[in-house]
Amino acid sequence: MGITIDQKRNLFALQMDKTTYAFAIDENGLVRHLYWGKKMSNINDLDVPVLSEISSNDPILDIVQEEYPVFGGMRYKEQCLKVNFADGTRDIVYRYESYEQNENTLKINLKDIHYDLTIQLNYQLYEDRDLIERSVTIINTGTEKIEIEAIYSGQMHLPHQALTLTGTKGYWLAELQEFKQSLGGSKMIMESRRGISTHHHSPFFILDHHATETSGDVYFGALKWSGNFKTVIEPRPYGTTLVQMGLNPHDCQIVLEGGTSFTTPEMIIGYSADGFGKMSHQMHAYARTYILKGGDRPVLYNSWEAMVFDVTCEAQIELSKKAAAMGCELFVVDDGWFGNRNSDADGLGDWYINREKFPDGLNPLIKAVKDSGMMFGIWIEPEMVNPPTQLLKDHPDWIYHFKNRVNDTSRNQLVLNVTKPEVQAFIYQMIDDLLANHDIDYLKWDANRPISQTGISRDMWVKHTQAVYEIVAKIKEKYPTVLIEACASGGGRVDYGALSYFDDVWTSDNTDPFDRLTIQKTYSYLYPIKAMRAWVTDHPYRNVPLPFKFHSAMMGSLGMGCNILNFTEAQMEESKGFIAAYKEIRQTVQNGNFYRLEHQSTNHYHLFEYVYQAEVLLFIFLPQANIDRGNVRVKLQGLDTEATYVFEIPKKMTTRYGDYLFANSNEEVFETRNKSGAFLMYHGIDLQLNGDYASAIIKFKKQ
Repeated sequence: MGITIDQKRNLFALQMDKTTYAFAIDENGLVRHLYWGKKMSNINDLDVPVLSEISSNDPILDIVQEEYPVFGGMRYKEQCLKVNFADGTRDIVYRYESYEQNENTLKINLKDIHYDLTIQLNYQLYEDRDLIERSVTIINTGTEKIEIEAIYSGQMHLPHQALTLTGTKGYWLAELQEFKQSLGGSKMIMESRRGISTHHHSPFFILDHHATETSGDVYFGALKWSGNFKTVIEPRPYGTTLVQMGLNPHDCQIVLEGGTSFTTPEMIIGYSADGFGKMSHQMHAYARTYILKGGDRPVLYNSWEAMVFDVTCEAQIELSKKAAAMGCELFVVDDGWFGNRNSDADGLGDWYINREKFPDGLNPLIKAVKDSGMMFGIWIEPEMVNPPTQLLKDHPDWIYHFKNRVNDTSRNQLVLNVTKPEVQAFIYQMIDDLLANHDIDYLKWDANRPISQTGISRDMWVKHTQAVYEIVAKIKEKYPTVLIEACASGGGRVDYGALSYFDDVWTSDNTDPFDRLTIQKTYSYLYPIKAMRAWVTDHPYRNVPLPFKFHSAMMGSLGMGCNILNFTEAQMEESKGFIAAYKEIRQTVQNGNFYRLEHQSTNHYHLFEYVYQAEVLLFIFLPQANIDRGNVRVKLQGLDTEATYVFEIPKKMTTRYGDYLFANSNEEVFETRNKSGAFLMYHGIDLQLNGDYASAIIKFKKQ
């Protein structure tokens, strides 16, 4: 395994546990993609075909499958790099120079034949996960500046045309809505132009060839970037499909002065021969192993729904006591604790503690929270400013704006120009002061509007996101135990860039438990369950029973957002029971392999499974029963076929489950069953929920 190089043929094979990715340098010095798919142990079988023009309208440079095609020559396909040289030339002609190898990293060095431009293709292998991380470094080795007009992290070539794209669409409150589309002969573009990765399209691609959850070829990738991105998918006339991902060139230009370089965001790509389920396991394990902070995510309570902006020390203490009594482990004060913050029209930027609301500062509240056994967290929105604030009066040039134009406000706020060093220093100092002077365990970092009127610097689309990353990294270096959540008006920063710096992501402002089932399912394709914050709230649009709300939120890192001051004693006790139950299964939910189960019932069941060590969890949801009152047969996945699994079912209704089911329940009501892993996977168990918003969790233990 690892990187295998045939130096005689300049052939490079990236060998992982079950897959091979290969390319070579041909006689013209072009980097030619050769293969991506199931593992091929003998790379001598791979050939570098000699190319010839099909016709004068199909030149070689347009036909050849390049690892990193550039703008120049007779290329009419999608290109990854376009630059402007100082003399006005916009054409790149590269040749292979050398390679560098260090364990599981490989760098391919290309150089323009005339200009002082070096292109470095970077590959990082994750052999055990069958994943490759790709990026590109552009180096100006001369003295004259080079303007980068377009730059992508890479291009992939898939050996199929009849592919189906699984992607996301949506908007605020409706993020991560899955769609499937057959490519046919059409070119697909998914992108963001708003300064964040947005609520509309997620920066990933999933392309399959007749795949299911358990079988078929699936090619996938995700960009580690929280700003403007662009994904291009194009079936080529010559029998393949190309996929290109990277920074969106919209209104963007990066200037490389002499002796400087620029590296693109990484994209993580992979191939599964065993359907969508295996793809998810690869990406989830990658995130848990290489990206996310270890340890269990705490059950949090957030004060927003209970208080909105009417935040006071006394009310927060009262709220925290009830949250602690329910079993919550982290109390988060949301918006309204700072400045003149009594609505969304003022306060952002004036990050001093509001002394009318907190006469003695935050520490009395923090002490009360800590005394109750919980951690303490707080909400911030560092990238934004409200027009009435003192900050903007003192520094009117700190916002993105154009001269002689009325400033764009959205949600009554403007966006700070975070590319300015003085603004970065201000944001860092604000957070540093907050953490240094208070015992804070958790930050909820929000961003509630897109960027506009960006000023004269066209590289700000890149520098803004880089600056956010750098500030978060600096904070975490100084305060390594603090957890930081990425929120952007809901799910505007759900991406692998955010996950590489933040610890959790807020998936959507939509906390409706039924809507969340579809949002969370799409999230689960590539993003890790552990980082998915999910709350139980007082959602106004449906009358949903508390068990269904909890079961939906227990599919991720559980949180509470209800106004628990209005809870009855019965609701408090019921919630306490669910939170205690979640803590028992938390490690399996946050660290287990996740399965989206299929079924044949005409009822619209939602079935999900988690497998971790000896524990298996089956989540069952029936939002609405239809005329079919029959059973649903559930076949589990990922079990040991030779082992026996113990689980509990009701004595009086052996296949009918009520609103709540969990192991270790009342022994007089439930009876224990024993079935082999083979039976549970190949035959399955018959279940039936009744009524609307019915749900259940069944726990299996491997003996």
